[in-house]
Amino acid sequence: MHEGKTYIVTGAASGIGAETCRVLRASGAQVIGVDRNPATDVDQMFQVDLADKISVAELIAALPDGANGLANIAGVPPTAPAEAVLGVNLIGLRALTEGLVEKLADGASIVNLASLAGNGWPTGLAQVKRALALDFDSDLAAFCQAEELENTGRSYFLSKEALLIWTFQNRWTWRDRGIRMNAVSPGPVDTPILDDFAATLGTRFEQNMQMLERAGTAEDIAPVVSFLLSDQTHWIRGANLAVDGGMSAHFLAEMHDF
Repeated sequence: MHEGKTYIVTGAASGIGAETCRVLRASGAQVIGVDRNPATDVDQMFQVDLADKISVAELIAALPDGANGLANIAGVPPTAPAEAVLGVNLIGLRALTEGLVEKLADGASIVNLASLAGNGWPTGLAQVKRALALDFDSDLAAFCQAEELENTGRSYFLSKEALLIWTFQNRWTWRDRGIRMNAVSPGPVDTPILDDFAATLGTRFEQNMQMLERAGTAEDIAPVVSFLLSDQTHWIRGANLAVDGGMSAHFLAEMHDF
């Protein structure tokens, strides 16, 4: 499915990112990994702090022209400081993507790893719009203080809500070149950061897990990312694919009483 293609995968060293690299390479792709830590199942590796403006600019300059897709999988969990969460999950992700688009091949696919945690965007839209106004030159500390984001876990939810809205906004941005953007939203996934969600959400996390027969795995998510990167998905634009064991459907059923 990916024979002869080249893809850039952030968060390549662990979890869903590492499994996405494995799946892509197994289907014939060349994979360029991006992470703070070294990744093994890649053809080329860049170790980068995506929350750092200079590092992201240097990465964009160093990445080769003509990649067929970008999978934005790197992420910081809700237990991290709010500035780090927004810096990696939103600001750095957007800066990398926007700076890299002109170097991508025509017909390329951009896939953002969002989250079930982003489903609350309709009720938080005003705050989401404020977050989307941030960039590397913003006073992020002042924003986090004004929005009361520290030590609440809200920064993570906000970052994923904003990522979903940004995906929707870019449904047609580069369609003159055939470049599309979509999102994948996992539910609870058994990766190294699952305990961070348990610590942040407490009883709510336990209740959510009781609704599922099991947590998801990286093996459940990575093939969906791979699919969206493929040439089979040119007519999927600005979509969000829930890969959550049915949790988002359950919440909708509860909300609307059906």
